Amino acid sequence: MSRFGRTDTRLRKERTGANPLTVGFVVLLLMGIGTYFGFTKDIPFTAGYQLEAVFKSANSIRNGSPVRIAGVNIGKVESVKRDPDSDAAIVTLNIQDKGLPIHKDATMKIRPRIFLEGNFYVEVEPGTPSAPTLDSGDTVPMTQTSEPVQLDQVLTALQSDTREDLQALLEGYGEALTYEPTAADDVGHDPEVHGLTGAEALNKASQYAAPAFRDSAIVQDAFLGTERHDLSNVVAGLGRVSKALDSDERSLQDLVTNFNLTMAIFAGEAVNLRTTIRLLPGVLNTANDALDSLNAAFPSTRAFAREIIPGVRETPATIDAFFPWLDQARPLLSEAELRGLVSDLRPATNDLARVTDATIDLLPQANRVSQCFSKVIFPTGDVKIQDTDALTTDEENYKEFWYAMVGLAGEGQNFDGNGPYVRFQTGGGSQTISTGDVGGAVGDESAVGDTLFANPGAQPIGTRPAYPRLRPPYNPEKDCHTNTLPDLNSARTGEPDGAGSTARSAGLPQAPLQEEGK
Repeated sequence: MSRFGRTDTRLRKERTGANPLTVGFVVLLLMGIGTYFGFTKDIPFTAGYQLEAVFKSANSIRNGSPVRIAGVNIGKVESVKRDPDSDAAIVTLNIQDKGLPIHKDATMKIRPRIFLEGNFYVEVEPGTPSAPTLDSGDTVPMTQTSEPVQLDQVLTALQSDTREDLQALLEGYGEALTYEPTAADDVGHDPEVHGLTGAEALNKASQYAAPAFRDSAIVQDAFLGTERHDLSNVVAGLGRVSKALDSDERSLQDLVTNFNLTMAIFAGEAVNLRTTIRLLPGVLNTANDALDSLNAAFPSTRAFAREIIPGVRETPATIDAFFPWLDQARPLLSEAELRGLVSDLRPATNDLARVTDATIDLLPQANRVSQCFSKVIFPTGDVKIQDTDALTTDEENYKEFWYAMVGLAGEGQNFDGNGPYVRFQTGGGSQTISTGDVGGAVGDESAVGDTLFANPGAQPIGTRPAYPRLRPPYNPEKDCHTNTLPDLNSARTGEPDGAGSTARSAGLPQAPLQEEGK
């Protein structure tokens, strides 16, 4: 043992501990891992968040190309491979957490890097925050990706055939502007542009530019909406519609085909469509007037709606009160009750139908009778007979009829229970009058009646009205109510000798019809 401590007397080869080679290898390995992490900034054997993007062409992108958002690196290109179902390229992107989230409406573009950097990178637009997010392993479709336009593509776009087509287009456009149309060319066009070249027609159309721009400005202002986010909501809704259309390519193809057919139909109806467009301003003016009237009616409608609210609130109670009536009315309308009632009413219905048919003919006749009474008979009965005797009063002639009825009633009175009798007052005088032949069969001219005589005390003035020599004409085709009222006070006085003064009219000859009596 030395003075400094215990002395190890074993040989170096007999000592145990870490092998210097192993220690050196471990140190080199740790240095390599540290260097890898320092340059790659990635943990090996971990995939992380990956997306697949389908590009039409990825010839400008390589494995390891950066992925950026707003110029900041958020990942790199993991791999580039060909889509087995098409000529597109599938680019796998490995994105770090700082680049998340990425939404389903995200777009990706391949852009060139600056000259010193070289190569290309993938620029990512993460999409709108309101859209759903993409999960790791999802695919961004080709409709949301784009590739850069290379110089060779620009140059190859202007090949000789393309230049010739462009020249033909410019020549055709110039010829269209300077071509003077013929009468046949003007058929079907607006009369204002007949005989004008294309350039002249465009110049003439410029006068409508100011109103068109003004109306377009009004329309564009309306597109802004009345509330915040109206336009953004429209765009978002349009995006959802477009996405739904993109999800079903077959339906989209059918839509394009059907749209083509629709446009062909419109083209076939060009004349009618042109007429419709020409008449559209008048229709719109009329529609504006109608909308103004409708807008003016809204306050009254609103007031009516407010007034009807209490009634609407009472409707449930009214319906509940109506149910008992329905319960009572349902048995009356049942098959047993209703069918029996209908069977009982069927004969009466048939008779009523025949009466109704007969009434159609009866009512006009009853109307004629009613008019005859109201316009002729009743007014004639109200006429007062002017008597020449000052001791008597003038009375309506209908009263004279009832006076006669009273006299007949007095003639038939039963005074003593032995039966009615007639009382006569005899008289006499020096004046003798007689009648014509009275009696015999009516209408029988061969039958000769008796002659009646009387002895009045005074010479008779005559008969009034005078006995007519001919029977008044009768026209059955003339309506009674169209006759003029008779003048009862214009009757003539008959001959004083009394000849034929009370002769019966049955034997009178018929007077011929006069023109006014038809």
